[in-house]
Amino acid sequence: MKKQKLTFTGVIVKEDKGYSSVCLEVDVASQGSTISEAKKNLLEAVTLYIETAFENNLPIIRYIPKNENPLNTRPDNIKEIFNIKIDLKVKASV
Repeated sequence: MKKQKLTFTGVIVKEDKGYSSVCLEVDVASQGSTISEAKKNLLEAVTLYIETAFENNLPIIRYIPKNENPLNTRPDNIKEIFNIKIDLKVKASV
């Protein structure tokens, strides 16, 4: 069994109350009352999305539209940009 690793970009944005988080390469978002919580919730959401995509033969990469990307639309509200590393176990079977 060989492990593959995917790396995506997470962005934390300050909101009026709390923080939103988004993964730019898979257009998955979450939120939290703290930066740490928003990041943790995004990691969970991205993991669930990728698992579901594999199970249902859906595309994994689906970039967030430019007009919704906080790097373009809300750069002053960005609090953190970080890597999301996903380990995948690839196993072939018949």
